Formats: sequence, C-alpha cells, structure tokens
Amino acid sequence: MIAEDGVAKSNQNREKAMRADYAALGEQLDRRGIAIDAILKKVEAFGVAVPSWGVGTGGTRFARFPGDGEPRDIFDKIEDCAVIQQLTRATPTVSLHIPWDRADPKRLKQAASRFGLGFDAMNSNTFSDGAGQSLSYKFGSLSHTDAATRRQAVEHNIECIEIGKELGSKALTIWIGDGSNFPGQVNFARAFERYLEAVKAIYAELPDDWRLFTEHKMYEPAFYSTVVQDWGTNYIIARETGERAYCLVDLGHHAPNVNIEMIVSRLIQFGKLGGFHFNDSKYGDDDLDAGSIDPYRLFLVFNELVNAELAGAKDFRPAHMLDQSHNVTDPIESLMLSVAEVQRAYAAALLVDREALAGYQQDNDALMATQTLKTAFRTDVEPILAMARFNRGGAIDPIAAYRASGYRRKVAGERPAVASGGGGIV
Repeated sequence: MIAEDGVAKSNQNREKAMRADYAALGEQLDRRGIAIDAILKKVEAFGVAVPSWGVGTGGTRFARFPGDGEPRDIFDKIEDCAVIQQLTRATPTVSLHIPWDRADPKRLKQAASRFGLGFDAMNSNTFSDGAGQSLSYKFGSLSHTDAATRRQAVEHNIECIEIGKELGSKALTIWIGDGSNFPGQVNFARAFERYLEAVKAIYAELPDDWRLFTEHKMYEPAFYSTVVQDWGTNYIIARETGERAYCLVDLGHHAPNVNIEMIVSRLIQFGKLGGFHFNDSKYGDDDLDAGSIDPYRLFLVFNELVNAELAGAKDFRPAHMLDQSHNVTDPIESLMLSVAEVQRAYAAALLVDREALAGYQQDNDALMATQTLKTAFRTDVEPILAMARFNRGGAIDPIAAYRASGYRRKVAGERPAVASGGGGIV
C-alpha cells in the first residue's frame, strides 16, 4: 500500500544509527550474559493480530468525531491493516467482527491474500442489534430469559464459525454485554445457567482444531451486574465448557489496580489462558493505546508469559491481539505504536535474569527480586525492535515512513467524509 522505495528511503536515513545502537546494546547485554541475536530472533517471530474495527475512529458514549479517510467497509479496513503489516512486519493477521465485517468469504480471502494477510479469531456481536434482526438484545443475548432470543444469539455465533472456517480462522471469541442495571433485575444464578447452556451449544459446533475464547468484563453496558464479570467466572466457564475453551484477558476489563499479571499466572497454571486483547486504561475500560498509561504493567504481564514460555508450560500458546479505540489519533499510527509497545514488553521480559530472580525469591530478598525485574524493564530495547522490522522488510521508524508516504491524505481523497455523531444520551 505504501511505495517500497519510500520505505527504503526512510530506512536509508536511519540504518547507520540503528546498527550502531544495536551494536552498543549488544555489548551491554553481552556483559550480562545475554546474546542479543537470540533475543532478536524471538522478537522477529512474534506477531500480534490487528482488529478490523481498530482502524476506524472510535468514540465515547457522548460523541464520535470521525477522522479523515475512514474505512468505508471491510475491504478498506484490510487495506489499512496491510499498511500496518507492511511497516511493522509484526501484524500478519486480521481479526474480523461479524456482522460489521460480513462479506463474501471468497472476496475477503482474495483481498487479504493480496497483502499476504491471514485471519485471526472471529468475533461475534450479540451486544447490539443489527439491521433486520428479529429479536432484540436489549435485555441480554446468551443469557436472555427468552429461549428464542438465546437461540438467535447461538445461531449468530455458529454463523461466525462457518465464516471463519472458510477464511482459515481457528478460534471464536465471545464477549457479551449481558447483565443488569438495577438490584433485583435478574436472578444471578439462573442467568449464568442460561449462559453456560448457550456457550456449550456453540462449543458443540466448534471444529476439532478450533479454540473458543470467552472474555470477561467488569461493567459496561450493564452497570450493576455483568454475567461474565471477572476472571474467576471466566475460568468456571472454560472449565465447564470443554478442553478447547479458554479465557481471554482484555487488559482494560478489570477494576483499577487489579493485579492482572497474577490473573495471567493463575490461568497459565491451570491451563486456561487463551490469549489477550492488548490496550491500556486509566479509569476503567478506556481502550487506550497499549502501553500508553502503564507500560510497566504490560511488562509484568509479559514477564509471566515469558516465564511460562521458558518453563515449557503445558498447552501454552496464547493468542495476541490489539483491541483499542482511537478517538483523537490516526488509528494506523496508534496501532503501529501499540504493536511496538507489545513487542517492547516481550523483548524486555526476555532479558530478565531468571536464575538470579529465582534465587532472590527463594531467599525472600524482596529488594533484589524487584530490582532484577526493573533492570530488564529499564533496558532500552528499541534497537532490537528496529532491527527486527528492518530485517523483515519493514520500516525502522514506522511513524516517520507512514507520514512521509502521505497515505492518510491519499485515502482521504478517495473515501467520502463521515459526519460526526452523538452518542445518543445527550
């Protein structure tokens, strides 16, 4: 989507400095007994999926302010996702959301294959009503009191599986907004029973080589109670549903100050960590750019992931995907920066001296244990990330290359402007 000579020109101006920085970091790591090329190899192999909806402008409950050149349909979205992959070389797959991205699967495969893209987990939508939908999800979907509404929601998820089979996807992600806004509105136990029954019906239609990811969320749009409100409930769902049912952890779907890295550890320990939706938050489920608020927390999550990777944890193959809302930035730029932040957290976690850490933990040396983590976190791994992009044909500085290309200006001239809109409550 962006001229290769433009990327090459951008890299030409930065390659000498990048190689010097890489060599300097290599010397520093060598003194710590770490081979930089081994870390580079792992970072080059690391990938994260881009959500199709992420390349559009987000919004708040109050208003949405569209950006220039917004994608009009899934095919425009795929083109924007291709730009991210071209410059970062770390986003080889796109995660679709049905019905937002409903289209002929053959056309979708052809469009993606033009850019060497594949498809990640499918995402269903039973948290809003689609055009022509016969029964409303206003009072729930998979846990609705009405059996016909639950059946409709189940059938929609099965449709997502069927579309995904044609696209080469291998997973289905379920998130619902079911819950209540007033005490007494629902019977907690019966609502959960209905949800479990519906999820098991979906699971029964899952191909043998697929996985099912269920996602928990503390609140919104239900503000008093949510059917799948925390990781404990999510774990119960995965355990009750089947061997190929796993918990998906969205970093924003927790109360402030919750120890997310410990949740990750628990799910790994009991073989039910399915994957992640990476983003960041300040107050609640803000869906901010990954690593923009608390990069240390992102690092601590990856510390647990790398620990499990190196320890050879059973059935450990977490799916990685971004899930963000871009209200005031160019979505492509935000997604590229988030890719880099996720890679940065992974690379830094690979630098942890695990033998020393284990010793400090055994000796109850709290100070040196936490300093061991901070030594890795404070190491500037940017030269590794830049070299990984360069070696795979991407841009040393993706933002600079993107802005120099004029891509946003180009698509703004091709895609009609979208009017701003209210959130419906003001």
